[in-house]
Amino acid sequence: MSPLETPSLPSRGDRRVASDPMARNLVNGRVRLSEPDPKWPYLFRQEESRIRGALGDRVLSLDHVGSTAVSGLAAKPCVDLVMAVTDSADETAYLDDLEKVGYTLVIAEPDWYEHRVLKGPSVNLNLHVFSQGCEEIDRMRLFRDYLIADAGARERYTAVKRELSERTWKRIQDYADAKSGIVTELLAEAEAWKAAASRTH
Repeated sequence: MSPLETPSLPSRGDRRVASDPMARNLVNGRVRLSEPDPKWPYLFRQEESRIRGALGDRVLSLDHVGSTAVSGLAAKPCVDLVMAVTDSADETAYLDDLEKVGYTLVIAEPDWYEHRVLKGPSVNLNLHVFSQGCEEIDRMRLFRDYLIADAGARERYTAVKRELSERTWKRIQDYADAKSGIVTELLAEAEAWKAAASRTH
């Protein structure tokens, strides 16, 4: 989950990055957190319809992830989506058609799961693209699901985000990196939660 509102990522080697693609998420160097907004799930469904309309069955999965996918959680007003395609490295298979409906490629990370990030035409969003079966998709979903299920985890994550939002940052990635401690902690808990749940079924 990433430079964005999903769990922060490690250093990822070679990157192609558009100029300040996440700049709108900083206001005078500070991260603006919004209170939970009932529009966020609607905005996801709107963009899901746009993406599926452009790509059809080339969309192998498409999920709402990150803090805007968790009811009751304060978040940057930026909707995170994660999409699986057959091969995210093969940009010709999906990028042209997404550009036709207004999406723009802002980050390409060939050395990190062939990760791509696109911005949308109207909604502040991050569309993450990975190949089908990529473990990062499962990681994003698990983090979301654990925060939905555990009120204490939501409270701890919110407290860290609010504290960090009071600081000034040069880049949104620096803010994301500063969350790595709580993200790692919560992901470890999420793995244990998932394992426990699987034993009871």
